Amino acid sequence: MGDKKAIQVGGQAVIEGVMMRGPSHISTAVRRANGEIEIWKKEFISKTKANKFLGLPIVRGFVSLIEMMGIGFSSLSFSEERASLDWKADEEAKGKTIKEKSAAAEKRESFLMYVIAFGLAFVLFGFLPYQIADWLGLGKENLWFNLFAGGIRIIFFVVYVWVISRMKDVHRLFEYHGAEHKTVYAYEKGTELDPAHIQYHSTLHPRCGTSFMFFVLLISILVFSLIDTIVGHILGSIPPIIFRLGYHLLLIPFVSGISYEVLKLSGKKIDHPLVKLMTAPGMALQRITTQPPSNDQIEIALTAMQSALDLEVDREVIYLDFKGNKK
Repeated sequence: MGDKKAIQVGGQAVIEGVMMRGPSHISTAVRRANGEIEIWKKEFISKTKANKFLGLPIVRGFVSLIEMMGIGFSSLSFSEERASLDWKADEEAKGKTIKEKSAAAEKRESFLMYVIAFGLAFVLFGFLPYQIADWLGLGKENLWFNLFAGGIRIIFFVVYVWVISRMKDVHRLFEYHGAEHKTVYAYEKGTELDPAHIQYHSTLHPRCGTSFMFFVLLISILVFSLIDTIVGHILGSIPPIIFRLGYHLLLIPFVSGISYEVLKLSGKKIDHPLVKLMTAPGMALQRITTQPPSNDQIEIALTAMQSALDLEVDREVIYLDFKGNKK
């Protein structure tokens, strides 16, 4: 398998499946309603490895974030398309007529959903925390303003995650998230790669995107407080809420870059007391975002990982391109 400490693998849960990323490939494995396992595998080399500037510390963090967002959306789209085929087949088996939508109509619906999602995120995690802090008269104290707004943002985030976790489909997605973590742990620890042995591992992993989000939320408090102080001195007055929110958004690439470096370091020094303290909030939140998986779900995560690492996949699978055509 090579040096497991040098070869890092990670991924995310998708609809009825798991996406895994290896050194040179990304593989998304999903289980269809008939039990078959389908894989979409593509070659992927990060731009941080191909370009020296993009590979610089902090810069590579934001670039990696954008890349993983793109990969994540593509993998989710693939799994959604495969799941929709099973849903349509089930509805037709019940004698129901499925009205087919045009490609243009589907694109409009997807665009509208993304607009609503990003708009809700902006209000909940951007504007509203700042407005509440301003209503309480904290605008004059940059540190307290950002501590309070950051605290509100974290509360909103935790409550939001807990609320959606109560949904049946999301809960199942979190089970696949747990399967992904257990499988990655098994690979890193050198455990025998079969569902029975993989089940012994924890669903909580310090290098998870949930921990990354917490790092972003916490580090943003410090960075924004410092920048607000500088801007306040330059202007000679308290920055207006909209103006403050505007340049804070422009700082997100810098904050995400620092958060990436902290997360990367924490993965190498996981047993250090300071690292354990720093990762504790994200690990605690993972008790919501990861759930105990079944052996079948672990089998999917294992299949995705073996494919992403170019290892032998020891079960029957069907390789597809992004459009669902057999390779």
